[in-house]
Amino acid sequence: MGEFIDPAIVPKMKVNTGEEIPGIGMGTFGSDRVSPEEVSNAVAGAIRCGYRMFDCAACYGNEDQIGKVFKDAFDEGVVERKELYIMTKVWNDMHRKVEESCRKSIADLQCDYIDMFFIHWPFPNYHAPGCDVDSRNPDSKPFSVEEFMDTYRQCESLVEKGLIRHIGISNMTIPKLEAVLPLMKIKPVACEIELHPCMQQKELFDYLVAHDIQVVGYMPLGSPQRPERDIMPEDVADMELPEMKEIAAAHNCHPALICLKWSHQLGAIPIPFSVREKNYVSNLKSMTEDPLTDEEMAKIATLERNNRLVKGHVFLWPGAKDWHDLWDEDGKIVTVEE
Repeated sequence: MGEFIDPAIVPKMKVNTGEEIPGIGMGTFGSDRVSPEEVSNAVAGAIRCGYRMFDCAACYGNEDQIGKVFKDAFDEGVVERKELYIMTKVWNDMHRKVEESCRKSIADLQCDYIDMFFIHWPFPNYHAPGCDVDSRNPDSKPFSVEEFMDTYRQCESLVEKGLIRHIGISNMTIPKLEAVLPLMKIKPVACEIELHPCMQQKELFDYLVAHDIQVVGYMPLGSPQRPERDIMPEDVADMELPEMKEIAAAHNCHPALICLKWSHQLGAIPIPFSVREKNYVSNLKSMTEDPLTDEEMAKIATLERNNRLVKGHVFLWPGAKDWHDLWDEDGKIVTVEE
């Protein structure tokens, strides 16, 4: 086993329920490159090294393997269920069957209940696992407030039934949030967004903070191992930037750890993924020591390139212009081509 980082010294974030939750989690998306067995082995190691938050999803295709790991850890007394903060997500093809999706995730993860249940994408547009960037589903439709709120109401009922503790939203925009937040009975606790030095989303980040919704940052390292369909020639490699290398040299560490420190010091919860023990241990440890200076944080703030890596091409509906339509960049919800 690798080095053990005492969970008590890992920073916590206070969310809008008043509860404190872990300030870093481990992602479990293998990016179509890593087998479910490799992912679950990494989760097993991470629990024993001190991780207490895990970000899962039905569509990652590995929840049953991860569930075996959780059960082993509970049975062996490595950790109690109440010490873990387990997050998962309803996939787009289950928006009308949210409880069924949730119960399957609970059964697969062998965890009795879900701590945070996210709506993975704000529309039911489905793509097959492992598809390429040109794949399109002719049944895809633009965002609908009514459709989204039907899905969200089902999540609210899961809280009332005790199946989930907190509701999360993901891949949202300010116009979409403006439309749906006033309609919710139970406020979302967190919102997952793409967040790394070249995709800082400051306006959205500040909006979520102002509304007391915790930011969970996915792809915190700029995701060099993301699926082929999400790799474009114009993408920037965050960790290769001279400024990131310079700050990393000053801290005698890899630029990946600078990305994580930056995200944490902004107030987000980063959820990095690695199957290498040395990496996932150092990711966790980086939260507990050697913070960035104000000057270094200011320098990283200048690296924004609006470099969205998860563009979402595969979710486009007939008549959409291109992936920009998914993100409401003109400040209003894009519906159909005008």
